[in-house]
Amino acid sequence: MSETMTGEIRAQISKTKADLRKNGVDLAVAFEKVDALIEAQIQTIETEVKSGISPVPVCDYADIAAGGLDDDMTARIKQRGVLIMRNTFAADRVEGWNTWLMGYVEKNNYFERQKEKDGMDQYFANLSSSRPQIFGLYWSKPQMEARTSTELATARQWLNRLWDFDSANGIEFDPDRECLYADRLRQREPGDNTLGLSPHVDGGSVERWIDPGYQRVYRHLLSGDIGSYEAFDAAYRTTTREIPSPAVCSMFRTYQGWTALSRQGPGDGTLNLVPIANAMAWIILRALQDDVADDELCGAAPSRALTISQIYHAKLLRAYVPIPVVEPGDTVWWHPDVIHGVEDHHTGTGYSNVMYIGAAPACEKNYAFLPKQLKAFEAGESSPDFAAENYEVDFEGRFTPDMLSQLGRTQMGYKD
Repeated sequence: MSETMTGEIRAQISKTKADLRKNGVDLAVAFEKVDALIEAQIQTIETEVKSGISPVPVCDYADIAAGGLDDDMTARIKQRGVLIMRNTFAADRVEGWNTWLMGYVEKNNYFERQKEKDGMDQYFANLSSSRPQIFGLYWSKPQMEARTSTELATARQWLNRLWDFDSANGIEFDPDRECLYADRLRQREPGDNTLGLSPHVDGGSVERWIDPGYQRVYRHLLSGDIGSYEAFDAAYRTTTREIPSPAVCSMFRTYQGWTALSRQGPGDGTLNLVPIANAMAWIILRALQDDVADDELCGAAPSRALTISQIYHAKLLRAYVPIPVVEPGDTVWWHPDVIHGVEDHHTGTGYSNVMYIGAAPACEKNYAFLPKQLKAFEAGESSPDFAAENYEVDFEGRFTPDMLSQLGRTQMGYKD
């Protein structure tokens, strides 16, 4: 249980479950079907891991820029819901960004300022591990240069087109146009053993069951039509409404992601995930089984990340694996329904540093968010989706509007 589970939320959960029962759907049978499908994928992943094969698909950015990947590789990415794109940026450029960012943090006394505002960000408060070394910085030059780069524009256009965006609800988004979404940094020092993130899913917790938009997204699951559910079906994805909270994303993202600023891999305090794009089908139906209280959803709580726990989700966690080693300039992308987390222990010898940059294609939902974000950018304040720590208002070296390229101005929502 969670202290954030109000009586109103509990009543909505109970009503949702009661309505589903009235519709006559045999949720136990539906879950059995999904369970069998997911079990087969888990066993495949376990076999790959035992054979020394990473279940995480890997490609080179040059192949994307040259026109894309073959059908087999594309199908593998859509099944796994994750992709590592090698050499998206030149290594020397990224190493320069990393050095610049370390200096940006140091010369602006970030650590001292952070102590004054500790506790403002509670988004990960219900995860068993604490917050990793994530910095509430949004407007540094490297972050903005990467977000507005032609490299990421090319990568995101290709990735967006893996989605079925011309959907049952019409055109959900424009895959070739991007809205900039300002996220944070991770600079994790070697030897850190206290600051991980337990397995979770972002982009909505209890909303995935009680929000009308999400109910339409998962309509096939909730009606028992398991065979029609596709994780990359964009229908109604841009109509969801998340419960407001610091660090709950207000935009629709086709992918979460980050750009590696340093070499990192298993054991380096970096990303782990469950590379199964349709694992959310299992999560949704698991919470609707009879062994879960009518007003509970397997530990899901509003305004928090969706926790994936050994209590309810042990099967899925059998497929929880580290990403392979990435180098500076590689980018990592994962579907917004994919389970992921950060290793508790950093046993490596170097910093594990990343810039969080995903993909938020042009759509009405994302356009509605841009004016608020633009105002924050011009003032140097925190992105409006996050705690109002506002560290960068007087930071030396902050990126300013006059530095934007034309592509960047468009992505930020300027009208010229």
